[in-house]
Amino acid sequence: MRLLRLLFLLLIAFTATPAAARNAALTPGVHEVVINGVRLWYRVAGQPRGTPVVFLHGGPGQGSTTFARFAGPALERSHRMVYLDQRGSGRSEKHWAKRYSLDLLVDDLEKLRRHLGADRMNLIGHSFGTVLGLEYAARYPQHVSHLVLAGAVVDFPEILELGCDRLARVDPQSHAKALERLPKGSPRRCHIFAAPRSFIDGNMYPDPAIMKLVDDTDATDGMFNTGEIFGALAKQGMLEWRFAQPERLTMPVLAIQGAKDYQAAVEPVRAFVTRVPRARLLEYEGRGHFMFVEDPERFARDVTAFLRASRR
Repeated sequence: MRLLRLLFLLLIAFTATPAAARNAALTPGVHEVVINGVRLWYRVAGQPRGTPVVFLHGGPGQGSTTFARFAGPALERSHRMVYLDQRGSGRSEKHWAKRYSLDLLVDDLEKLRRHLGADRMNLIGHSFGTVLGLEYAARYPQHVSHLVLAGAVVDFPEILELGCDRLARVDPQSHAKALERLPKGSPRRCHIFAAPRSFIDGNMYPDPAIMKLVDDTDATDGMFNTGEIFGALAKQGMLEWRFAQPERLTMPVLAIQGAKDYQAAVEPVRAFVTRVPRARLLEYEGRGHFMFVEDPERFARDVTAFLRASRR
């Protein structure tokens, strides 16, 4: 009789626990899962329950290590964090045939959600990860509880044009050379990728010490970004991408931009939030593209307040 009672109580406890909470795929620690022919690495940390907060790194190809090191500890105090290395990035496998596309990355994320057993996820995207987060949220709005965009990229053509304008202002000589490198018939104002490396780095990092922190962390265990994924996506037209489905974003959206981030300029994001009914923008004065490295506690406070105040 006692055994039957014990089994009955265990059954009640099990059925009362959400599927995502009892899924082994969400236990703390490192996990690997094969999705779409590639072994993906992710790590679960923080609180044992709650809607998973999945981090989508930038690059593309950067990996999740830098975000997990700097922003992770503060976020983990309140949230169940999932740090994903996208295909070909960080500790995840590179596809033998170099299969990389935005659609495939979105599908990887959807299959990961199913693997986690989570009906909905909170998403935090950074840089290119905001592109992935936006496309996923537009395709599967029912599975996204909240969307956080850090260093958001919402309109690549406009970002490139703003970059050319800035190059003309701060370094006219290099701008003239970038004009010379422009392919014939191109609608661009300059060939921004012909700008000096110091200009590109300065666009992201108002403080060079932050660049060293990010570079050193990204290179942990030889996991630096090879550029392979960016090259593949650029050939598929990524530099012409702009987000075109604001009406599909039915979830609360928070954009956090560094006011001195000229790589993912804030101007297109200001326009973006006016088109999304439940979106708002926070601008961090004096901060660059990696505001969560420069100010991790503030970043975690703002994200946590957003997730708590705007629950669906």
